[in-house]
Amino acid sequence: MKNRKIKLILLLSTVLLLVFTSLNIFTSYVKMKKTVEESIANQSLEAAKSIAAAIDIEAYQQFLNDPVRNEYYWDLRSYLNDAREKLGALYVYTLEIDNPKVSKAMIVGLPKEIEKGFNIGEFCTVPEEQVKKAYEGNTYVTGVIKDPDYGAYLSVGVPIQDEMGKVIGYLGIDISTDKLNDIKVKVLANNINLFVYNGVFILVVIGSFFILQRWYQKEVAKEVGYTEDTYQAEIRALITSISSLRHDFTNHIQVLHGLLQLGESDQAQQYLSSLSKEVQAIESLKLNIDHPGLSILLQTKKLAAQNYNIDMNFTVSHDSFDKIKTTDLIKILSNLIDNAIDATIELPESKRKIMISCKADDVQYVFEITNTGPEIMENEHIFKQGYSTKKAERGKIRGQGLFIVKEIVNKYNGEISIDSTNELKTTAIVEIPLK
Repeated sequence: MKNRKIKLILLLSTVLLLVFTSLNIFTSYVKMKKTVEESIANQSLEAAKSIAAAIDIEAYQQFLNDPVRNEYYWDLRSYLNDAREKLGALYVYTLEIDNPKVSKAMIVGLPKEIEKGFNIGEFCTVPEEQVKKAYEGNTYVTGVIKDPDYGAYLSVGVPIQDEMGKVIGYLGIDISTDKLNDIKVKVLANNINLFVYNGVFILVVIGSFFILQRWYQKEVAKEVGYTEDTYQAEIRALITSISSLRHDFTNHIQVLHGLLQLGESDQAQQYLSSLSKEVQAIESLKLNIDHPGLSILLQTKKLAAQNYNIDMNFTVSHDSFDKIKTTDLIKILSNLIDNAIDATIELPESKRKIMISCKADDVQYVFEITNTGPEIMENEHIFKQGYSTKKAERGKIRGQGLFIVKEIVNKYNGEISIDSTNELKTTAIVEIPLK
């Protein structure tokens, strides 16, 4: 169920990433098209202003006084046609705008050979919104106009002014959408690398996302495995201790039952007194430690030590030890204490001692485990994987504990040292810096 949820989340994340990225590319494309149209319109406006400024005002006024195909008409038409050809525009023409609704084409720049079409005073297709702007004396720019007769085009217009600054007409330029599309294609071709980069970037992000997700799942599974191994080992040790206590309890009951049957009540009472001391010793296992996981671990190890008649003592600072992961803390101490127990039980019961110290200050955590036991020879090899000072046993993997501890300590940029003397004393010290 959990894996299905994770896969669903990953699928939705991927779909959303693709949707938003595609939307981003589409928006960039639309914005690019709009930018091209605005750029062409602005260039055409500047060209229209230049043409309007250079037109023969006196000739145009003479034409307006008698708007027919006279000498002034043909001279102005030739001038406008020359401007059209240089610009590569669809049409360059003059307009008469005497109302805010419609405009009239006066002179359209075409070759002299073309005599038909575009009559003087013919109504123009400039939209009413732009006609109103022109009527108010402003320049105008239309969107793309789709006309059944003249095709699709974009139009701009600027006022034609006389020497006194009076508007006597308008100069318009129509740019075919074919030209716009050609420019758009060129711009898109020049920016194709950007789109390819975006596409590759998306694939890299998605690929990286899945790789990181797989890596994270493996790391989590590994951590869970390590944690399970650690806690299962502790649970097995606890069950063994409980089984031992149960066995001892059964023996004690049998002894008491036998003494009472024999009428040895005094001896039975003495026996009960000694049992009471053992119970009190078990009660003393309760430790006043702030860290719950550490408290349980030390109580478990204390119980295991009692089964081997090991004198185990603790010194623990009142600290939460929260700068280190609980699983890592448990693995460090569990492995070191287990090694200490294994070494100590090789001595006579009277010499079996373990001292555990967990200290914390503003600078570091210091964990120190001191035990009696045989001297460790060849200290330089003890942290290598597979190396062990213990005797090989069939079915048991040796030489993993200190290697694991070393790996964890390195993860926190800490240090570990083992000091063993021929006075049957070994001390393991782990230092974890907090900053």
